[in-house]
Amino acid sequence: MHMADALLSPAVGGTMWAISTGAIIYCSRKLRQEMDGGKAPLMGVLGAFLFAAQMINFTIPATGSSGHLGGGLLLAVLLGPAAAFITIASVLVVQALFFADGGLLALGCNIFNLGFFPAFIAYPFIYKPLVGSAPSKARIAGAATVAAVVGLQMGAFAVVLETVASGISSLPFGAFAGLMQPIHLAIGVVEGLVTGAVVSFVYKARPEILESMQANRPLGAAPLRKILAVFLGAALLIGGFVSWFASENPDGLEWAIAKVTGGEELAASEHGLHARLAALQKSVAFLPEYTFKKSERQPENPAGQESSLGTSVAGIVGGLLALGIAFLSGILLRKKDRMA
Repeated sequence: MHMADALLSPAVGGTMWAISTGAIIYCSRKLRQEMDGGKAPLMGVLGAFLFAAQMINFTIPATGSSGHLGGGLLLAVLLGPAAAFITIASVLVVQALFFADGGLLALGCNIFNLGFFPAFIAYPFIYKPLVGSAPSKARIAGAATVAAVVGLQMGAFAVVLETVASGISSLPFGAFAGLMQPIHLAIGVVEGLVTGAVVSFVYKARPEILESMQANRPLGAAPLRKILAVFLGAALLIGGFVSWFASENPDGLEWAIAKVTGGEELAASEHGLHARLAALQKSVAFLPEYTFKKSERQPENPAGQESSLGTSVAGIVGGLLALGIAFLSGILLRKKDRMA
């Protein structure tokens, strides 16, 4: 559900940049109050895990579409809303800058759509009440599924509103929303089941993590080494190997656009802000679309091996970048808290 710049006007894109920046500032202030020794490394490895997980597009049967995890709800359950928002923002910045996944003008929209709704609406108002004070595997799985569906539906609808408000594409509100909502309902069900499974694993291994987030209290001295190792190992395995098998079908947003437009791709303006941002992104992204740039490819290597190697490098490097930025964010906020 990463939006491209071609969907947005500078006014809408700039407004969402301002809103997301304000949300990041708010979350940073919240983290200064609640940050402890365990949360920063957990932010890092979960950022790496989410980066890798978002590389795996799964096929939606009978549609010709695919989807990938948004991950906002998973992060909110394991980190709390503020840390979750900072972490998903870190992942999206890495994706946009270094892998050309999502536009630079659209970055504010993507951070808001994928971070705000699951972290600040679905998690506190749906997941937490459904799980209650007596978590169980069944309640966690059910709450995660319902909350993931709601969060993704809200994010998908926000994409429609932002696109229509921009007025630079020919996507009609009714037809676009009528395709976006059902396909993201299916994606949300899968995300909810995966989120429930991961959260249930963490609850069994380290229940104090969920209990701390549920009660809005610090993690304290909870032993997290094994959990950190599991998530880091999973991130490297998924990004370095499992990503080879991602579905090649268009994701839910691309599929909806193709259905409305008859299969034509939307192209951003070749002039003005869109063109300047596209040129900047092209110059910065060293593994665009999660593979090697054409100039870096070795002609003697078979195309399949080359593509797989590029995907593996992108998965591992991107995961480590996401880990570093999310971890550094937590450390800096913790240091500021100590200085204060």
